[in-house]
Amino acid sequence: MNATAQSDSNWPALPLDAWQDTYDTLKMWTQVAGKIRMTLSPKLNHWWHTTLYVNSHGLTTSSIPHRGGLFEIQFDFLEHQLEVQTSTDSKSFPLAPEPVAAFYARLMATLRSLGIEVDINTKPQEVLDAIPFEKDYRHASYDRDYANRWWRILVSSDIVMNEFRSRFIGKCSPVHFFWGSFDLACTRFSGRPAPPRKGVITSEAYSHECISAGFWPGGGPVAGPAYYSYTAPQPPGIADEAVRPAAAFWHKDFSEFILMYEDVRRAESPRAALLDFLESTYAAGAKRANWDRAALERGGF
Repeated sequence: MNATAQSDSNWPALPLDAWQDTYDTLKMWTQVAGKIRMTLSPKLNHWWHTTLYVNSHGLTTSSIPHRGGLFEIQFDFLEHQLEVQTSTDSKSFPLAPEPVAAFYARLMATLRSLGIEVDINTKPQEVLDAIPFEKDYRHASYDRDYANRWWRILVSSDIVMNEFRSRFIGKCSPVHFFWGSFDLACTRFSGRPAPPRKGVITSEAYSHECISAGFWPGGGPVAGPAYYSYTAPQPPGIADEAVRPAAAFWHKDFSEFILMYEDVRRAESPRAALLDFLESTYAAGAKRANWDRAALERGGF
């Protein structure tokens, strides 16, 4: 396989308008699985008990405790199945175009058939028109090709973001997927508390100073998939910092650095371009927020 074909395989095109309906549906489906994990798992700081994780076939909840055993929900974007595996059994059903209401009913019935009883808040998070899952017949799309493309980008991004994560010895999140904002993220912390915020979600998420970076499929003023990086609280002057690669820029509406995914996938080395963005935007935030980098970073890189 030549370099161009390899790049297209690992970093495929993902035009937002080509898969918007599938994107919107997957956002609801992953929320159902994420809320199941959130309901049954011990609470972790910064809502880390709610996220999903990239794996070799798709996205997984990871192990969820239930009545002395474990179970796991996986979106398989290779075989296009939703799989539920327990310590003793497993069941699955196809991922195919169907309303959120049907998906929700099917997943809950599958759980009950495996002896798993759980009640979740069926109101979606972080969407403008929040239709309860059991009433949502609007979102009903599933394009296998674009679901697979999106997952392959998550895989490639996850690999590079974990490499970036390995260079930090302070407190750092896993590389994990937030189903509310629908982004793959990794967050570094200075170790210092941050000023309190209003709201249950944001006060917990931003209880301590952090620099967060990730991948998002796009929307609104960002008309395509993109990588982002922000520092919270936002330090004065950060927008004036020079970051790399040259295509990266400060987005005034979002108050964060943005690098469009297309600029990464078209780079001679997508890995190098993404690492450059992650490292330079972290350095910009750490500089302006006066982080103790010598105590937080691993030498030898």
